[in-house]
Amino acid sequence: MKILDWFKRADKEEQRSLTGAGYTADIMAARSSWITGQTGIAELTATVQGAISLWEGAMALADVDGADMLDRRTMALLGRSLALRGEFVALITEGGLVPASDWVISTRNGKPRAYQLTLPDTGGGQAVTALAGEVLHIVTGADLGQPYFGSAPLRRASLTGDMLATLETALGQAYDAMPLGSQIVPFPEAADTDMDTLARGFRGKRGRVLLRESVQVTAAGGPAPSQDWKASDVSPDMQKTMSLQTLESARDAINHAFGVLPGLTNAATTGPMVREAQRHLAQWTLQPICALLAEEAATKLGSPVKIDVMRPLQAFDAGGRARALTGIIQALALAKEAGVDADKAMQLVDWEG
Repeated sequence: MKILDWFKRADKEEQRSLTGAGYTADIMAARSSWITGQTGIAELTATVQGAISLWEGAMALADVDGADMLDRRTMALLGRSLALRGEFVALITEGGLVPASDWVISTRNGKPRAYQLTLPDTGGGQAVTALAGEVLHIVTGADLGQPYFGSAPLRRASLTGDMLATLETALGQAYDAMPLGSQIVPFPEAADTDMDTLARGFRGKRGRVLLRESVQVTAAGGPAPSQDWKASDVSPDMQKTMSLQTLESARDAINHAFGVLPGLTNAATTGPMVREAQRHLAQWTLQPICALLAEEAATKLGSPVKIDVMRPLQAFDAGGRARALTGIIQALALAKEAGVDADKAMQLVDWEG
């Protein structure tokens, strides 16, 4: 009987991985993608990846003062996570911030109270439970009904994203299957072997003049037209489908959703337009996110934090600032000569610091 003991079930309980990374998680993610269809495919387009790269690079270059944990690598991960998921969650440890790949939130009064985090590792992630004060959580595009969950710019413009993915897929299939450059050449009735021989004669004769003898035949009681050798082009006319114009419009809408001015990707753009697009992205999209991050980091880390994305990106007009500085110096000199308090004068025009 001892020989057959290895058939018996072991008394030890089987341990299952509770992480969000692994073979089971990959299979579930693939199954989810198959069920949901094309949802998320737009994230793989070049337009979306270009906008995400701008977010990632800008956040990696940002000046961070007061939080050593927010190094450039963490800031780059934060920028990419906010662009793709609309939120970023990281565990605060003695060694620095550990970004979480998955999390479950427990809230009270609409504010997070505790987290169950999944921290990624090469051998499989680990599940960690932490209080809200131990977790750095940045949310963008939150809904009023769920202020603790963020939404990515692409999710807020899902119709445009799906249209962009559909158009790129359709164009890819069209250029893969449609007969580009093919022509149909009429030929009098002949045997199949003669037709094959004639077809092989045309193959590979690019840029050459081909002369073939044709004879007029009589069929159905009338002669064949004299233009029996006029070729007919079978390449589809893509301009009539308006697909290229629709693709450009979808691309511009996606860029606008990410805070990138559509003029940045225009073929006829100029240097001033590039600088204006850079200022718009930094000032109206990324700098408010940096302000939210600085406020969250100051609350969780216990020290004042300042994050500036305008200066390292040079998202300003250097010539305009130089002229403004000259005007300020002259105004201060005139105020000193007239005995006017310069600080109060600055406050009247909403200038501070």
